[in-house]
Amino acid sequence: MKTTNNNVEEIKKLIKKYSTGFDYGVGDTAIILAAGHGKRIKSQTSKMLHKIWEVPTVERVVNACRNGIKNLNTIIVVGIKAEDVIKVVGKRKNTSFAYQQVQNGTGHAVQVALKNIKRKYDGNVYILPGDMGLINDKTMRMFKNKFVKSNADLMVLTGIYSGDPRNNYYGRIVRVKKEDINGKSSGKDFGKVIEIKEYKDILSLKDNEKYIVTFNGRKYSFTKEELLNNNEFNSGVFAFKYKPLKKLINKLENKNVQKEIYITDLINVFNKNGLTVRAVSPEQQYVIMGFNNKSVLKQMENIARKMMYDKIKDIVQIDDPDDFFIAEEVIEDIIKADKKGKPLDLKVGKGVYIGKGVKLNYNLTLKKNVCVQGNVIFGKNVTVWENAHLSCFPNQKFIIGDNVEILWGDIIKGNIIIGENSRIESSVNMTGSDEFPLRIGKNVTIKGTSYLFGTIVDDDVFIEHSVLIKKKVDKLIKKNGEIQKIRFYLPMPVGIDAIESIEEYKKNGAK
Repeated sequence: MKTTNNNVEEIKKLIKKYSTGFDYGVGDTAIILAAGHGKRIKSQTSKMLHKIWEVPTVERVVNACRNGIKNLNTIIVVGIKAEDVIKVVGKRKNTSFAYQQVQNGTGHAVQVALKNIKRKYDGNVYILPGDMGLINDKTMRMFKNKFVKSNADLMVLTGIYSGDPRNNYYGRIVRVKKEDINGKSSGKDFGKVIEIKEYKDILSLKDNEKYIVTFNGRKYSFTKEELLNNNEFNSGVFAFKYKPLKKLINKLENKNVQKEIYITDLINVFNKNGLTVRAVSPEQQYVIMGFNNKSVLKQMENIARKMMYDKIKDIVQIDDPDDFFIAEEVIEDIIKADKKGKPLDLKVGKGVYIGKGVKLNYNLTLKKNVCVQGNVIFGKNVTVWENAHLSCFPNQKFIIGDNVEILWGDIIKGNIIIGENSRIESSVNMTGSDEFPLRIGKNVTIKGTSYLFGTIVDDDVFIEHSVLIKKKVDKLIKKNGEIQKIRFYLPMPVGIDAIESIEEYKKNGAK
């Protein structure tokens, strides 16, 4: 979509609305690059808003930075689908947005971001791509500690590629060899980072052409094959001291195949200016995965699922480790409850989905394909059978009492309380709104093809094959001591004058 002046003005207004400023007293700043096209993902959704374990990747990167590095400024560079990205990230403390209207490379994105730092500043800057959906707070904490202890001016987080080098599309980390071009030992320089050579630039070299680079006044030679087979690659995560970054960022040029300004070129620039460059690799390689297509995104989702399963596999009985979803915050609640020492006895069937806000309880069984979303609060000893759907809006609560059973295919949504020992049998649909909440008493049975909306039902009531809309159902005791059952209650029809029999329809001239 072509960006018009009106679009730009709207984005600027949105940035002003959602940005909360920059705290110059905070020593660490994260710049998240979330402006890219993501053309290869082949989706109308911004690449940065594709989800890993139901959380957009850009949000995961922001959370990892803020949880791993305390007291942090965050600058998020937006471009394509800027409005969507801004709204998903939302308004957060010490967080601002920068608009990269024309995507001219990662180095250009950083130039745009640094315009948000308008006064004198002395701190460290961490730069990350917004698609790194498996990055975590542990990795960011490690990276910061390594950077600070190294006293380097620039540090890059590198990965080690284990597959076919021809499938490694990342820039290679070029390090000093043992010997220079003249066969002399490189001495203390051995292993230092010279530069990052982008994959496309390596491919553009001739097969028999030597690639010569200079480091500390000495030249080193690499063949095209050496560069391609180098399995240490650039993850796209960097740490900089702010002052040299600010001083040198505008020296970057676009002399490459892509004709873009690469942040990776800063390594060479820093080296030429006598500054210290270091590199470190994380413990788990998966944390630096990014994606450009749906297949890699799927791999990342599978890794996330396995991590979540491993956290609770000895606490919760999960029927299919490859087919379930439990929101991370719910998993953390499960782990905390388990630490109390009382067995939870949670059973999760194949295809079960448990979203954010759900509060589980002891001896809960969720059968195959059950979906639970929102502030659904379970009592103890509850069973929900196959294909049931339980949900409510964020401002509502759905409370389920102890010893409740909800059967096959029920759809129950909204502002609801179901009392203890109640049984909601199959083919029941119930809804409660803010104005008309649904309240089901204790020991209630609802069965048959029944629908209830905004209704209050007393204790001990039996309802079958009924439609109850905004009704109060009393517990009526007959003379023989039995409680009156509610069966086949239907409201008066509305719009009956628009309905006629097929016989009458044909008789009146239908073709």
